[in-house]
Amino acid sequence: MIYKEQVVILMMNIMIVITLLLASSLSVSSSVSSTSKTPMLISNIAVSAIFTFGDSIFDAGNNHFNKNSTAQADFPPYGSSYFHYPTGRFTNGRTVADFISQFIGIPLQKPYLEVQIEAMNGSRKDYPSNGINFASAGSGVLQGTNKDLGVISLQEQLLQFQTLVEQNHIDKTLVQKSFFFFESGSNDIFNYFLPFDPPTLDPDAYVQAMLTQVTKFMDQIYKHGARRIALFSLGPVGCVPARALLPGAPIDRCFGKMNLMVKKYNKGLQSLVNDMPIKYPGVAGVYGAIYDIVQRFRAIPTHYHFSDVSSACCGEGTLGGLVQCGKEGYKLCAKPNEFLFWDYFHPSEHAYKLISKALWAGKKSRIRPLNLKTLANITLTRV
Repeated sequence: MIYKEQVVILMMNIMIVITLLLASSLSVSSSVSSTSKTPMLISNIAVSAIFTFGDSIFDAGNNHFNKNSTAQADFPPYGSSYFHYPTGRFTNGRTVADFISQFIGIPLQKPYLEVQIEAMNGSRKDYPSNGINFASAGSGVLQGTNKDLGVISLQEQLLQFQTLVEQNHIDKTLVQKSFFFFESGSNDIFNYFLPFDPPTLDPDAYVQAMLTQVTKFMDQIYKHGARRIALFSLGPVGCVPARALLPGAPIDRCFGKMNLMVKKYNKGLQSLVNDMPIKYPGVAGVYGAIYDIVQRFRAIPTHYHFSDVSSACCGEGTLGGLVQCGKEGYKLCAKPNEFLFWDYFHPSEHAYKLISKALWAGKKSRIRPLNLKTLANITLTRV
């Protein structure tokens, strides 16, 4: 009996020591977290909304509801591979914002203008809780880019979002728990090389002017509550089939001068993300390296089930880049998702799906410092 009592006492003492050690360990862990420069703690809280800004890479139909815009994709065969009807998206199916929404498990975001129409005619009482898509095809980060096409500039998109927040149509708590996606700049850079509107700035100054506008955009979305921000780089714009429209652009290879500007702009976006923890306390920012992802597709296309990484599936003329998909005289390929490019500017749904997977769960060569899956499941310390 004495022996058994001693064993019991010994076991109780061991349990006390283990409990004390665990408590000490948790205390140290908490101390490290609170003093770390990273304002993030892993939790089970998931993002439930996405607010998207940018151009035709993201546009889910804003231009369709903007009757002043001539930059449209609201006619067949756009949308034919997934929705089976044109939605205003400039591809044959879903975009990156759509795929990420499905990965999270939330409905696809409606375009802002559609939401506004529903709110005005009374068919909608509350604004969506899964986010809103503000992107407008043809727009750029510079306010004047393609203004003649009736597009919604980045600055106008920002104003639309700010107004909804300030009028309490969007819950501020929802904003802080949402993704903010930004992709814009390809139209600015492509237009730099148009022959009928020669630029007044040299390439470096032009890129810097673009980055200045992105910085202003960042300042404002942060001010209005954005805390999970993803800046997506431009893809290799100099490789799009529409380069065939530009005098002097090579056909047998990408347009090097254009891609050089793209890379400088992307480097600036990466720097903005690197500076976020200092400039925007409480923010978790990520940089999606779309350029590198797409160049990998081009380098080893068969690995990603592409049979063509140069020409448009839907279009006509050199590289399929002289006629917009769906316009008079266009031709359509038999297997759209074996093509990197759906039309003369935009990726196919297959390309978007691969890009989305790399952004969602990819390593740091694809998206950094965190992938979107990790970003969706963190909580941020309030500052």
